[in-house]
Amino acid sequence: MNLCWPELEMTVTQTTYILSSKHLDREVTYTIFLPEGDTAAGMLNLLLLNDGQEAETLHLHETLQDLYDAGRIKPTALVAINCGEERVQEYGVAGYPDFKKRGAKAKAYTDFVMTELLPEVRKQLNIDIFETTAFAGFSLGGLSALDIAWNNADVFDVAGLFSGSLWWRSKDLGKGYTEDDRIMHRVVRETKGKPNLKFWLQTGTKDETADRNRNGIIDAIDDTIDLIKELQTKGYTRDDITYLEMVGGEHNPATWAKAMPKFLCKAFGK
Repeated sequence: MNLCWPELEMTVTQTTYILSSKHLDREVTYTIFLPEGDTAAGMLNLLLLNDGQEAETLHLHETLQDLYDAGRIKPTALVAINCGEERVQEYGVAGYPDFKKRGAKAKAYTDFVMTELLPEVRKQLNIDIFETTAFAGFSLGGLSALDIAWNNADVFDVAGLFSGSLWWRSKDLGKGYTEDDRIMHRVVRETKGKPNLKFWLQTGTKDETADRNRNGIIDAIDDTIDLIKELQTKGYTRDDITYLEMVGGEHNPATWAKAMPKFLCKAFGK
């Protein structure tokens, strides 16, 4: 039996919507990138992406079109969610603001995604079940994506972090901080059981210059490697975790745009 996907011509379309959110008490703009063509050969995938206002800078339309033209990914609906003016309050770890009380609305953002956005997207696409559902984001948006996917593994299959803000901590550096004060690491460590998820994490060697423990490795890389160690302690294997360290990669959309095809092919590749 031939289980290969047929080579189909697909044209990426993009449509922007505005959803009034009761949880966030604001209007949320999001854009759905969708391949037009015969997708009946397989189920549609879904990717939610934080910081969707960067879609043009990230070259999302062109990247998706190139991957479809090359036959490298399965049909995927990409939902790019624009952030609001209170980005540093809405993104973060739900229920655990950082030492500056940032992320206080992360629970409201989670509720928006799960009870308002996802039902609306399913209705717009006329699809209830997706083959693979992923949530990804950049910097603080990556932390948010991981937190939401981690706590809703019955819905999400993959979490993607581009330069994720895994430094997110409950205590300031000058106030007796230890590595145990990193919030997402603690959440992973203290979660009972092992959520059924796969993880894709990216850093750049020029993400930043900060080096808290003065070990010669920037914090962005240290924090990501330490999260991987926490995941491995939970029982996740190399098959569950993909790590991309980009030499010369910086903390900006230009670097993340270069990494995006690798993430899409890993999450939704044929």
